[in-house]
Amino acid sequence: MKAEIKKQNATNELAEDGNIDKIRDILFGVHLRDSDRKFGRIEDRLVKEISEIRDDTRKRLDELQVFIQSEIKSLTERLINEQTTRNDSISNVTNELKDLSQNVDKKVLIVNEQIAKNESELRQQILTQSKTLSEEIQKRSSDMLQSLDRDASELREDKADRVALAQMFSDMALRLTNDFKFPANLSND
Repeated sequence: MKAEIKKQNATNELAEDGNIDKIRDILFGVHLRDSDRKFGRIEDRLVKEISEIRDDTRKRLDELQVFIQSEIKSLTERLINEQTTRNDSISNVTNELKDLSQNVDKKVLIVNEQIAKNESELRQQILTQSKTLSEEIQKRSSDMLQSLDRDASELREDKADRVALAQMFSDMALRLTNDFKFPANLSND
């Protein structure tokens, strides 16, 4: 019995639930259907707007990606061009430095050769002048010696003999003392 009562209670509850649904449908049915339609339209519009926003966002992201890629490509090309230009400039400067170094080396070699040549010429001139001066000194020395010899000879010839000087001084001494008698050969002078 209990089981039958439970069955009947369950059937009664279902019947009441069905009745409640009918009552609810009668009272709120029009509003619920309008609300369902409005929610359906709002949902459709939201889905459509979300889809449009998604498409617009995807489109903008694609455009942004294309822009970023083009900018990266442009910057890469500029960097490559700048690197190439710098490498060329460095290469040119290096070549110019090599050329300048070679020119300086050549000029230093030429200057060293010119200095060596000038030193050689200067040594030759000094040697020549030294020989000329040596010869002139020897000639003058020889002339001076000859002149001294001549002067010495003349002095020897012109000088008073010691004996004659002694005689002359003794004669003077005698004259001063009045004891002097003129010799016969001196009185003629």
